[in-house]
Amino acid sequence: MATSISSIFLLSSAVLLAAAAYFFHGGTPATAGTEHLHFYMHDEYTGPRPTAALIVAGRRPTAANATAVGGDVTTTTERRRFGDIAVMNNALTEGPERGSARVGTAQGFTVRVAERGAVNALSLHLVMEAGEYGSSSLAGNGRGDTDADVRESVVVGGTGRFRSARGYALSRSYDYDLEKGGVVEIDVYLH
Repeated sequence: MATSISSIFLLSSAVLLAAAAYFFHGGTPATAGTEHLHFYMHDEYTGPRPTAALIVAGRRPTAANATAVGGDVTTTTERRRFGDIAVMNNALTEGPERGSARVGTAQGFTVRVAERGAVNALSLHLVMEAGEYGSSSLAGNGRGDTDADVRESVVVGGTGRFRSARGYALSRSYDYDLEKGGVVEIDVYLH
C-alpha cells in the first residue's frame, strides 16, 4: 500500500512539474536561446515638446524624512517627491543621438515610491514601430532606483511577435539629468 501511494505521489509530482513548465513558458516549448534587443530611450521633461510630464505632485518632505545638515533639519530642494506620478511617451532609437533612427515608443508611467532617493515603481510598454517587430509591443514592470548604475525590470508579456513574452530589461542612464530628462540605454533579454 505504501509503495502505491509513493508511486502515485511521484507520478502526480511529475505531472505537476511538467504542467508548471508548460505554462511558465507560455504554452510553447522552451528554446535554448535568448533574444536580445538594444535601444535608447529619449526622456524629455523640458523644451518645446516634452515627452514626459509630472502629472501629480507628491507630498512635501516632513521633518522625519528631511535632510539633516550640520545638526539642523532642512527640507530638501529636490523637485521630485514621494508620491509623484509622471507619464511618458518617449522615442526609442537605435543610437543615443537625437537624429538616430526611431524604432518605437516607450509609453507608461512611474510613481515615486521612496521618501528618500529617486526610487520609482515603473509600468512601461515598449511599442515597436519599425523593422521585424513593427506593431509588436513588450510590457514591463519594475522598481527603478535612478541612483543605481543599472536598473532591472521584468518583462511580463507582449503583443504581436512578443505575445506571452518573458524576460528582463536592464537600463542605464546614458546622458541623464533628473530635472530635464535625457537618454537612457535599454537592453531587453527575452527567453
